[in-house]
Amino acid sequence: MKRLEWQAMSAEIAGSRAVTPFTETGDLPAGVHAVSIRELVAQLAVGTPQRKAVATRLERVQELATATGAVDRFFVFGSFVTAKPEPNDVDVFLLMNDSFDLGTVTGEARLLFDHAAAQAYFGASVFWLRRLSAFPSEQEAVAGSRAKERDAASSN
Repeated sequence: MKRLEWQAMSAEIAGSRAVTPFTETGDLPAGVHAVSIRELVAQLAVGTPQRKAVATRLERVQELATATGAVDRFFVFGSFVTAKPEPNDVDVFLLMNDSFDLGTVTGEARLLFDHAAAQAYFGASVFWLRRLSAFPSEQEAVAGSRAKERDAASSN
């Protein structure tokens, strides 16, 4: 699995290993930490009912996105992957393969690919791109999504 490094908190749903422990400030160390959805939920859906609720939302988002058969990479970022006891939502970035055809996605899964609808329906802030659209790089595309989410949060 290709690894990306940047100054951000994130976890990529990929292999099977435990999430890296939080730093003293309650963040993950900078970088991408590849874990399975099961490992991520086991470590982060603890402590408060809100964390468990957000984890359930994440599992549904991951299930629907994966069912498209077109997810190349699945990133989780934001307050859910910190030690914050009460994250409001879960932030997700989907890197879809280049053959992904949004026109073939129907039902509940279709809502994932409309940012406002995903927020309202799933309680998830979902960003997505096809791999070819990740300009100038996958790393920059993911970092750009995080910046857009921070900007949106600060304007509310």
